[in-house]
Formats: sequence, C-alpha cells, structure tokens
Amino acid sequence: MTQLQEKSPDKRLHLNYLDGLRGLAALYVVLVHVEPKMGEQLPKSWLFLETFLRYGAFSVVIFIALSGYVLMLPVARSKSGHLSGSLIDYIKRRSRRILPPYYAALCICLLLAAAILLLNKFTSFQWNEEVGKGSFSPYFSFVDVFSHLLLIHNLNADTSMTINPPMWSVATEWQIYFLFALLLLPIWRRFGLLSVVLIAFLIGIIPIYLLNGLFESASPWFLGIFALGMAAADIGFSQNPKLIAIRNSLPWGVLAIVFTGIAFVTEWKRLGLHIWIGQSFCGLAAACLFIYCTKYVVHGKKLPSILWILQHPWAIALSTVSYSLYLIHGPVLVLVRYFLFHLQMSPEMFLIASYLLGMGMSLLITYPFYLLFERPFLSNSLKKHKVKEVMN
Repeated sequence: MTQLQEKSPDKRLHLNYLDGLRGLAALYVVLVHVEPKMGEQLPKSWLFLETFLRYGAFSVVIFIALSGYVLMLPVARSKSGHLSGSLIDYIKRRSRRILPPYYAALCICLLLAAAILLLNKFTSFQWNEEVGKGSFSPYFSFVDVFSHLLLIHNLNADTSMTINPPMWSVATEWQIYFLFALLLLPIWRRFGLLSVVLIAFLIGIIPIYLLNGLFESASPWFLGIFALGMAAADIGFSQNPKLIAIRNSLPWGVLAIVFTGIAFVTEWKRLGLHIWIGQSFCGLAAACLFIYCTKYVVHGKKLPSILWILQHPWAIALSTVSYSLYLIHGPVLVLVRYFLFHLQMSPEMFLIASYLLGMGMSLLITYPFYLLFERPFLSNSLKKHKVKEVMN
C-alpha cells in the first residue's frame, strides 16, 4: 500500500487510489495482450471491444508517471531535497524491488522456450508461430538473452520485443531510476520544477528528431513523463508558497479530464502525430489526477464517487501482484491461446474463452509467482501493509 508519513510521526496518509490505479492498469495490459482472433471474421460486437483495447501503451505511461510520483514523494517532503540514504542505498532498494521478479520471469521464459524446442526436435510436436502469437516466442538469439540480462534490450528495435515483449518497459524504467538520481534530482534542486520537466522532455525527444529515431524502441520520452510524476508529487506536498498557490488554485480534476481527451485524440493514427505526443498528454492527465486525488486524502475527504473504482478492495488487492502479473502474463496467454486453438469452437467462443481463460490463468499463475519471487524481496514494512490491505 502506498503510504506517507505525515509531519506527526503517528499520522500516516494512505494513498490507496495509487494502488488501485496500478492494479487496474496492470489488468488492462493483460486484456490488451489477449489474442482473440482465429483468422475468421469476428462478430461486429467485437469492434467495440477492439476499440476499447487499443490503448495499452497508456497503461505503461501510467506506470512510469506513478514511479516518478512515488519516488519523488519522500524527496518533496524532506527538508534536504535528497534521497534517503546514499546513492548506493537507493540503487540497492530499487534493485531489490525490480530485479528478482524480472530475472525469475526471464528464466521461466528461457526454460519454456527450451522445452518447446526440445519437443520440436524429439517429438511430432511442432510449434506454430502463427497459432502461438502473442507476448512470447520461443525463437530468439544469444544477443536477445544477453541484452535482456543487462536490461538494455529496449535500446534496439531488434531485441526489444523478443522473449517476453512487455519486459521492454521494465528496462526503460530501470534506466530512468539512474537518471532520476544522477540527473533529474540535481536539476530540480538547482533550477526548479519547470526546468526539470522541460529538460527531461528535451532529452527524450532529441533522439527522435535530431538523431534519426535513435533508441526510439525504448520510448525515451518516458523520461519526461516520469518528470511529470515528479512534478505532481512536488506540487502536491511542497511547502514552497508558489507551489502551494498552484496546488490550491488550479482545477486539477478538470485538467485531468481535458488532458485525457487530448491524449485520446492525438493518439489517433489518422492525424499522423508521433506517439510521444499522445502519451505525454496521458502523462499530464495522470499527474493532474494524482494531485487532485491526493488533495482529497490530505484533507481527510473521500474521493468523488466517480473514482470509487480506484479504491475498490479488489483493485487495491490486484496492485499487490501487479508487477508479477505484468511480467508473467505474456507466456501464460500464449500457452492458453495455443491450447484453445486446437479445440473445435466457433470464432465467438474462441474470443470469449481467450479472455476468460487467459485472464483466469494469468491471475492464477501470478499469485504463486509473486509469493516465490517478489514478496520475499519486499521490505518488511511494505510486506506487512500489502498483507493487511488484502485482508481488509
């Protein structure tokens, strides 16, 4: 559970809406990655669902903005404006949180690929890439494996979507962690909030327009979206009079709605705009939502009823395993699809079974994965709060 220590050591703020948002975003990613088509024409009712599931990248944007917000919170609330402990302590904490589940999921994918290739060679079974398409493939190179081990596979379009495609964003976030401590925070302390956001976006889009799209597969503009999360934390909790005035004067809820609308419009391919534009507006909407919701929590008020889902117990419980779900759902969905493809069923039944069985099996396998490879590496305090939240 995302929580903050207030000025009084006995008073804590519980930002449950952040957890709920994270859990729902992870669930949406899984829905987006389900492959419900068999090749036949699907019913017209599918068109609405297909439109609804076009925005998986926005979930990743929310994850990045959330990371910027959460990592900036203790800095914005501290008197020194520095990270707690040394840089080495910070890297150790981030490594412990991110790397064990990541490497566990990578090993599972490699073992699964080895099993499939052995079956291909020594039995009559032959893996059909078209049938098994999705967020996993058993065919990859040594370079793919090596770059995944170093978390640099996102920097090259040839390696970013191999083995377990959703992992590309984990590598991007991992790299941003270093830039946050070594670059963004010093700029923020020296030049202020607006400067760090502008410089972060400038760094992120220079490769697109001046370096012929260098590192575009890593979505470098995510550095700017991360900085928007930082800005939301600073505006929400800073004691700077100017930021307090901004916090109290702007209609953050309205801005969140407006920027969300602009994000959807600018994402339309027919407009021919680069994807960083729509995703950046999505990041702006997320940052405004964080400020809006946190103001309610700080003043001891309940969120508006329209946002009830962000604090629903199921959404908060889902956030507990959201990282594990994100890492492991790809191979699970592909195996489910492979199983269903060999059953005799209509396109409509295949669609329904793909979502129901795909979601069910992803959640079912995620929980033991979380218990084995993520929970043991959580800090004791975070572990206790997550357990308590699930029990409530």
